[in-house]
Amino acid sequence: MADKQINKRTEYFKSLISGFPDDPGIYQFYDTDEKIIYIGKAKNLKKRVSSYFLLNQPNNKTRLLVKKISKITYIIVESEQDALLLENSLIKKYKPRYNILLKDDKSFPWICVKNESFPRVFLTRNPQRDGSQYFGPYTSVKMVRVILGLVKHLYKLRTCNYNLNNENIKTGKYKLCLEYHIGNCLAPCVGQQSESDYLASIIEIKKILKGNLSSVIEYLNILMIEASEKYDFEKAQLIKEKLELLKNYKSKSQIVSIKLNNIDVFSFLQKDDFAYVNYLRIANGSIIQSYNLELKSLLSESKEELLSFAIIEIKQKLSLHPKEIILPFPIKYSLDEVKITVPKRGEKKHLIDLSTRNAKCYMLESQKNNNSIKKKNSTTRKLNTLAKDLHISDLPVHIECFDNSNIQGTNPVASCVVFKNTLPSKKDYRHFNIKTVEGANDFASMQEVVYRRYSRLLKEKKSLPQLIVIDGGKGQLSFAYKALSILNLEKKISIIGIAKRLEEIYFPNDSIPLYLDKNSESLKIIQHLRNEAHRFAISFHRVKRSNEFIKSELDEIKGIGEKTKIKLFDKYKSLEKIKELSLKELSSQIGKDKAQKIVSFFNREK
Repeated sequence: MADKQINKRTEYFKSLISGFPDDPGIYQFYDTDEKIIYIGKAKNLKKRVSSYFLLNQPNNKTRLLVKKISKITYIIVESEQDALLLENSLIKKYKPRYNILLKDDKSFPWICVKNESFPRVFLTRNPQRDGSQYFGPYTSVKMVRVILGLVKHLYKLRTCNYNLNNENIKTGKYKLCLEYHIGNCLAPCVGQQSESDYLASIIEIKKILKGNLSSVIEYLNILMIEASEKYDFEKAQLIKEKLELLKNYKSKSQIVSIKLNNIDVFSFLQKDDFAYVNYLRIANGSIIQSYNLELKSLLSESKEELLSFAIIEIKQKLSLHPKEIILPFPIKYSLDEVKITVPKRGEKKHLIDLSTRNAKCYMLESQKNNNSIKKKNSTTRKLNTLAKDLHISDLPVHIECFDNSNIQGTNPVASCVVFKNTLPSKKDYRHFNIKTVEGANDFASMQEVVYRRYSRLLKEKKSLPQLIVIDGGKGQLSFAYKALSILNLEKKISIIGIAKRLEEIYFPNDSIPLYLDKNSESLKIIQHLRNEAHRFAISFHRVKRSNEFIKSELDEIKGIGEKTKIKLFDKYKSLEKIKELSLKELSSQIGKDKAQKIVSFFNREK
């Protein structure tokens, strides 16, 4: 029973995850108390989250985590780097039980353009609200060092922390240092470089940090070519590595911004009578919360009215106290001491776009779940109707149907097809070779396969069907029923037969058939079962006859082995085509000696 519950739970989550997007993002696992127990990042949300629910999960800790999951949510982002940054900020906020503890509170690196005369450009892990400009954060310190090294190579910037105001420069407070003498600085400290000239370089550097890299990449390409032409391959390789890093360079993250704090973001989508709202909470420059809401319009409310209602609902539910609300469009609604912004560009517009992507995924997931519920309700209705029409007590969720196939008594075979919830479950289909019956005896063959099928299911302790359908009339049905009686299953499983001529439905020990309406759903389900069993049996029979025909023809030729037969059939597909080949054609494929044997054999046969 415990295994069944685990499998049912696993199937539920697999079904849920099948609707997840293939985008990068973070996922959150909750326990039964609605507490986040794990936060992870993913390049592909669907693939990553589904990996937790593998049947043979090798990691014991992961298995323990999965057992505690009762709910899964996710937030979509633009890139894998953004997912890493968001994961980091959320782990710091929620401190989930199964995540690595970030005890050192290590922050990601930023590049700072300092708010001062003759601004310095340097790496920092502690951005401040001091009027300086910060670019990042970056997920790789190596990337930051390459960018700063490139900036230092292209522009002569100061590295000292002197206060270079006009008074200190004019009074000659500072002297020339080593950086000037080795050519790394143009000495603004002693007035040898004007502030306007220095700021022109800063403007260029900011373009690079914002991602305008085309001119820099072009310049580095020229340097790499020049180095390779001079056979300085080591230098060329170093430049190439810098180029690769720059091409993968992402100037800034939408997930973390030093400028944004205590902001609520709402996006809105509408389809038919339903509206979908995504909410993102921004604190200290990071997304720390996401929430989705579905609304149904009953009185053709406008999108402004629906969004206003959603804001009030989410604000009350989550106890929000923002300083600013970002919306996709204006609403006729105001909050005391709260600024409402409808951005057209910039970081805030990026956040609206990101929230909209999350709302869209939520909408698609919700629609899929609604369709699944409708389908489930429809299936339940069909099964109830079938049970009522056939006068059986159990709902026939699991149905199996049998059919025999033989031509003039040769190669007798049988098939068993399985339907679950009125749909074919092809992985459960089975073929049978008739073993104990001589000749074309459909009745005895049916008894054999039904007995073999259910004796095996009993032995393996697998679930039994609620209904068995036999393709045939009273005769086949009575022999199938006899097999069930031998196994003491005649009272546990309902069984019927369907005769082809007038689609009569027969019951065991009852000579009077049941006629269902031609258009009834119950008859269509039974016909589908019968037709599928017939198709499956016929296809197996054809394969078997074909294999035996090939065997009887080619196995009579001495010196022609299995590999030669496979090679010929892979090339020519049929025995008729092989018979028509000339000695020369056959020799090119299998050699003259074997070709001669085959040609001689078939000529003698003719």
